[in-house]
Formats: sequence, C-alpha cells, structure tokens
Amino acid sequence: MDTRVRHSRVQTGQVDTFYREAGPEHAPVVLLPHGYPCSSYEFRNLMPRLADKWRLIAPDYPGFGYSGTLDDFDYSFDGYARWLDQFVQQLKIERFVIYLHDFGSPIGARLAIMRPERVVAQIIQNGDIPYEDALGPKYADIEKAWSLPDNEMHAAAAMREAVTEENFRDEFLNDIREELADLVPPDLWQLHWLQMTERRKDVTADILFGLKANRQWFPEHRKYLQQHRPPTLIVRGPQDHYMPEGSARAYLRDLPDAELHLLDGGHWLLETNLEEVVSLIRPFLDRIE
Repeated sequence: MDTRVRHSRVQTGQVDTFYREAGPEHAPVVLLPHGYPCSSYEFRNLMPRLADKWRLIAPDYPGFGYSGTLDDFDYSFDGYARWLDQFVQQLKIERFVIYLHDFGSPIGARLAIMRPERVVAQIIQNGDIPYEDALGPKYADIEKAWSLPDNEMHAAAAMREAVTEENFRDEFLNDIREELADLVPPDLWQLHWLQMTERRKDVTADILFGLKANRQWFPEHRKYLQQHRPPTLIVRGPQDHYMPEGSARAYLRDLPDAELHLLDGGHWLLETNLEEVVSLIRPFLDRIE
C-alpha cells in the first residue's frame, strides 16, 4: 500500500490552492483543515500513518502555507469556510470525517453546518471551543485589544503588532513542559515566519481580530452539536494556555457520548504525542465506517 504524501495544486475560485493528499482515491476521506500559525505542514507526519485505509486531504488556507494570497479575499472565519466548501466540492468529496484543531475548528464547524449530512464524524484535537466560560487564560491577552477605545482600527493595529516571529514561537511551544518542548521542531515557527509577507501579516491580524465576532457565533456552533451530535473523538493535550483540560470537558455538555482522551502533551500533539494520537484515531475511524 502506498502511504506516501502527495503534493498538489488546484484553482479554488480565484485562489491558487496547495494541498497535501495521501491514501487511496476511493477510500473514506479525512479532511484536515489546519490551525494557526501553521499550514498543512502540521499533518505531514499523521497522514502516512493513516493512509493505508483512509484518504487524507490537507489544504493550505489562502494567505497561509503555499496557497496564494489575494487582495480581495474575505479573510474571516466565514470566508475561509466558504472557500473550504468550494475546495471540497471541487475535489468531489461528498462525505468526510473532519479533524478540528485550533482555528480549523470554527472554520470546519462552519463547513459542517452548511451541510451536516456530509460530516460522518469529527476528531477534535485542541480545537477552539464554543464555550465562553471554558476558555483558557491566554485568551485574556487577545481580549485586551477588544477593550481598547471604541476604534476598531486601534484594535486591529494591536493585533498587527502581535504578529512577530517571537509570538509564532510562543504559539507552538505554548504551555508544554520543557522536556516536551525539545520535541517541537523549530521548523514550525521558522518555516511559517519566513512565509509571512507584509500582506500576510495583515491577513493574520484580520483573523485574530475576527475572534471577537466569532464569540457571537458560539451559540450557533453549540446548536449544531446539540442537534446533530456527530460521532466525536476528543483528543486533548491539556498543557495548553488557550484550551486546557476544562475546554475539552466542556464539549461533553452537548456531546455526552463523545470519546475523550487527555494525553501528556499540549496544543501540538502531532509533534509530541503522534503515536498515541494515531492509536486513538485508528479504532475510532474503524468504528464509524
């Protein structure tokens, strides 16, 4: 069985879209929208571990990774979800399991809400949560910009100033213990920082500022979970300033049948706990086929 990762491009609307793919063409699909400040690169090690039985597809968002950056694209969670819907339709993907990590969670959840029947199941790995009272302490730093004088330009400028290589590094190391930090390759922040043009810094600031509006969308996400209750695997690294253990358990309010596992790791489990994550995903996928 060929489990190698293939690298391709497709024109999605006006966006030159780069994506990684592995596994048989007609196998069940696992869709892998990435987190911030990363790209499909975050799934490079996971994909070959599952490609013997499943088709793994991981695109780079517009303005991230190797995909194009447009001046007139809607760089919001809604805009990214519409683009991801175009991408899925273009590849003629009718049903899929969706992997929700970091910013990929509100984007992927919006995709699921568009047509819930397409989503066979979801894997939530340190995904942004729709529960205000369970957010980690790091969100307070972001919210400080929201409390600036009533001038969105000032708040957006504060977000722009936060887009630095040092903050990229902090995003990847987050709150993990020192011995685990040695497992996180510096390629993650250095590679992605080298891709940051001035335009992409503006794009990133727009996304960060969009977290304020996204907070108003939380009830819609919870409503989807309550009504559709997709089979769910929650894999959480609780050493995470953004989404600690309580953030994972919050999902059980609306998904009481979800399978929850807490691992000895942080936000980027695919770097520090890959084999454990794979050992949980494989039987989960087998059960929902």
